This record gives sequence, C-alpha cells and structure tokens, in this order.
Amino acid sequence: MMDSGSLSTEGRSFTNVSAAVASVLRRRWWYLLPAVFITYSLAYVDRANYGLGAAAGLAATLHITGKQNSLLGALFFLGYFAFQLPGTILVGKRSPVRLIFVLLGVWGVLAALTGVIRIFWALALDRFFLGVAESCIFPAMLLLLTRWFTRSERSRANTLLIIANPVTVLWMSVMTGYLIEAVGWQRAFIYEGLPAVLWAVAWIVTVRDRPEQAKWMTPEAIEFLEGRLDEEQLAVAPVKAIRTALLRGDVILLSIVYFCWSLGIYGFVLWLPTIVRRGADLSMGTTGLLSAIPYLAGILLMLFAAHRSDKTLRRKTMVWPFLLIAGLALYGSFLSASSSFPIAFAGLIIAGACMYAPYGPFFAIIPERVPRSATAEVLAFVNSAGALGAFVGSYFVGWLQAATGNARAGYLLMAGALVCSAILMLLLNEKGHQRNGAVRENES
Repeated sequence: MMDSGSLSTEGRSFTNVSAAVASVLRRRWWYLLPAVFITYSLAYVDRANYGLGAAAGLAATLHITGKQNSLLGALFFLGYFAFQLPGTILVGKRSPVRLIFVLLGVWGVLAALTGVIRIFWALALDRFFLGVAESCIFPAMLLLLTRWFTRSERSRANTLLIIANPVTVLWMSVMTGYLIEAVGWQRAFIYEGLPAVLWAVAWIVTVRDRPEQAKWMTPEAIEFLEGRLDEEQLAVAPVKAIRTALLRGDVILLSIVYFCWSLGIYGFVLWLPTIVRRGADLSMGTTGLLSAIPYLAGILLMLFAAHRSDKTLRRKTMVWPFLLIAGLALYGSFLSASSSFPIAFAGLIIAGACMYAPYGPFFAIIPERVPRSATAEVLAFVNSAGALGAFVGSYFVGWLQAATGNARAGYLLMAGALVCSAILMLLLNEKGHQRNGAVRENES
C-alpha cells in the first residue's frame, strides 16, 4: 500500500505515490534516456554525415555524376523504407534491446565502409544495407519508451530521444567539417562509423526491455508504473487485427503527413551543407559551422514544444503550426536565394527549427490512439512512410541541384511538401478512437 504523496517527473506529477517510489521512478530519466539518446545519435551520424561528404567533393573523388551522388544519398532511405515493417515485426517477436545491440555493430561497420569502398555499385549496396540495418531502430526506441513512460511524460521522453537528431547534426556539422579538412571525407566516415560498434557493449549492459527486468526498479515502483500504463489503455479502443489498425483513417493520414514532412526535413539535412557552401563560397570548416545553426535553434524549439504538449496534453496544435512556418520560411529562402544569402540563410534557420519542433508531440499521438498490441506496427507504418518521403526528398533535392546548378528548385519542393503536411495535419480528428466512458489520466 503506497502512501499519499506526489511524484514530479520533469514538470508533470503522479499522485498517490510514496517518496521512495517517486525517487525510483525519477531514475528512468537518467538510466534509460541517456542510453537511448546516444544510440540514436550514433545512428544519425551515420546517415547525416553523407551530406558533408557530398559537399566536400565525394562525387569528384569517386568520378561519379551529380545524379549518381544524389542516388547514393537517397539509397539509405530506400533500404530504411523497405525493411521498416519486417524489422518492427521482428522487434515484436524478439527483445528490442538485443536486436539493437546486434544492429549497432552491423551499421557501424557498414558506415565505416562508406569511406573505404571506391566502386559505385558496391557503395550503392553499402548505403542501401546501412538503411536496412537502421530500419527498425526508431520504432523500436519509441516502443521501448511506451513501456517506460506514461502519457503525461511521453512527448518529453520522445523528444529526448529525437533531439539526438538535431544535437548530432549540430556537433557533427562542426566536427565533421573540420575533420574532413584535416583527414579527408573518406577517413572521416571511417572514424565516425566505428563508435557504434564500441557502444553496442554499453547498450546491452545498460538497457532493459521492460521495467520488471531492471534491477534498479523496486517492486512497488514497477507495480505503480504498470498500473498507470494499464489504466491509460482503458481509454484506447481495441482493434481486432493489426491490418485493421494500419488501414484506419487517422493512421493513413498521419502516414501521409509524415511522408511530406520527411520529404522536406531530409532533403534539408542531406543537402544543407551543399546549399550553404554554394551560396557563400565557404571553406568546409565554415560550412559545417554555419550548417549547425539551424539545428541549435531546432533543439531549443523542440524542448519548448514537448513541454507545452505534455502540459496541455494537446498534440495536434503543437505540430501543424510549426510545419506551416517551416514551409513558408523555406519558400522565403527560395525567393531570396539568388539575391541575398544572409536573408536566405535566415529563412533556413527558421525552417530548420520549425521542422524539428513537433517531433515529440507527433509521436506521442500514436500510443494514445492505438492499443499496445498494435503500437509497434503502427509506429513502423508511419515511420516507413517517413522513410519513403526521406528517399524522395534526399534524391530529388539533390537531383534538382545537379540538374539546375542551384538550390532554388529544391527549396520549392521542400517548402511545398511541408505546407502540405501542415494542411493535412489540420484534418486529424483530435479525439481519435477512444472507448466510451474512458478514464482520463489523473492530473494535478
């Protein structure tokens, strides 16, 4: 029997919990999330540093065309898309923690090989299988967080995972730019691929699939947390089959939103260094430094959006406005790209920040709409749509640059996709599929 008390978990509170249980539950933020953050950060290094390699002259070194260069950048996302659902089904049948342990080693080796392989077709296969190796990481991480964090914490927990994305690109843009200047893009890829292999050991030692498997969780804390998570499931209407959940209107709509959003954001991530370098004729070190600024703004805005989303428990209103602003800012960059680099770059900063801000609230929507039995598959389905959008964005933004000799058409493509994602998000029914008489989570 737990004493009456209050647990404040990063700004939200649980009621009817003892001080001892409160102390244990607070450890989740320090024991689990740093490991999740580092793992996703390493994954993002190995998908995003290609843009800096491309800006440093990868195509010239390998004697390939600009369109082949764009294809290499995009093939990662094709592999990521193709194995998203199969990988997540595997996660559901196996331990996510053990699977991620294996994949850390595999993708670290494949990422390092990007700096070794000199033949186009072999490098294309390497990039494709790098995407395959990372395909189930993100949904597996999100699924893991649904087992450890409640509804009132989930947007912030998701954000502390996804913030590894802009944080990684922030430091990577600075470090990789200077590393390429020092040792060349090929050695830089090798040096940035190997840490994933070393981290695999720390991951398997640190992280557990469920609270009851963690030695630092007490029986009282496990009972309280599992009870709260079970209570939240009472508010979610059950589904008879996974196929039914995947074909629901709100799931399809969220998938299309994420396709358009990812088209914009990954075109931005992969080709921002090239856009910046061509726009201002800069060294690789300075290009990397300037390319980091939009991600710094993105980190700050992500934290704000996550806090507001968990405080109000409103998700949609913390997603579509940011996507709309991002699209309009990119359109402003499109208009000014040929006349004023400072104005165009200011637009890129605003766009980058607003593209990243809604991630936490967006991925908190799904566990609130579908039951646990279908959460992993729905997360994978939505994320696979994003992977397909990322393939389209990274390939066509690069292809348009190669075909036109400037970034203006790419700006227009990304801006249009982001505006479409904002408009589609407005169509989402806020209440979702809930049981009649559902019990809402106690708030204080």
